[in-house]
Amino acid sequence: MARTEPGPARSGREMGELLRATRPRQWSKNLLVFAAPLLSGRFTEIAVLADAVVAFVAFTLAAAGIYLVNDVRDVEGDRLHPVKRLRPIAAGTLSARTAVWASAVLSVAALLVALISGAALVAVIAIYLAISLAYCWVLKDEPVIDIAIIASGFLLRAIAGGAAAGIELSQWFLLAASFGSLFMAAGKRYAEILQVADGEPTLRATLASYSPSYLRFVWTVSAGLLIMTYGLWAFELGEAAGGSWWYVGSMAPFVLAVLRYALDVDRGTAGEPEELALRDRTLEIFAGCWLVMVAVAVYAG
Repeated sequence: MARTEPGPARSGREMGELLRATRPRQWSKNLLVFAAPLLSGRFTEIAVLADAVVAFVAFTLAAAGIYLVNDVRDVEGDRLHPVKRLRPIAAGTLSARTAVWASAVLSVAALLVALISGAALVAVIAIYLAISLAYCWVLKDEPVIDIAIIASGFLLRAIAGGAAAGIELSQWFLLAASFGSLFMAAGKRYAEILQVADGEPTLRATLASYSPSYLRFVWTVSAGLLIMTYGLWAFELGEAAGGSWWYVGSMAPFVLAVLRYALDVDRGTAGEPEELALRDRTLEIFAGCWLVMVAVAVYAG
């Protein structure tokens, strides 16, 4: 006679699988919401920090809901992939019905949490949910558009922190965030297409529309524009701060970080930006040096 798993144990296991399906390792991407408050010089204000935390929580909930929908949409393809087949929905340890209901609850919760900071953050979260759902069900197989939507996810995270705290975002911030987001999105696709070339299976239709040379062109152009934009921004801020060299000096670690990330993209190891940031120690050192110099420029310069 088959053993029946106790109700509490079964519920606990399902909750664990549901949590795993929301991809906690990717929650680190939501730290981008702190960029605008940090660079504005108001990060030490309790109200601003609180609003940024609200934005982080709201985006974490929203992104978790989207990951569930995405895995339901891609379940058949994931089951043929050597790594993605281990995801809870593809593995059959979490039902699609449960995932859809949980996604709806998480999305509503994200909007309610965003409401704590105001309508601006609610609008950003709503736009993210709308674009992401359109991507999951309709636009995932549209070349170029899929890269733009992936990039918009990074960009909206950067915008969310400013929207939550009522910080006016400069044109330089928006340009740098846009080009940086496109750089990471193109690098992600480049890594995926190299994996296909190495024999890994994929059912992502858009990859057949891209060539390595095209994706290399996209991330090369975006990286160049990112460096140029940041440089112009740094010189302008340095002059506004009375000739402070900290802003201009921060260009060195910033450029080195971009070049290091580009090396990882070229190697095809930038498929998951958040995981790359956690395992590339050299990239972490460059990013840390940049962060320290910018913090000194903004708060003590």
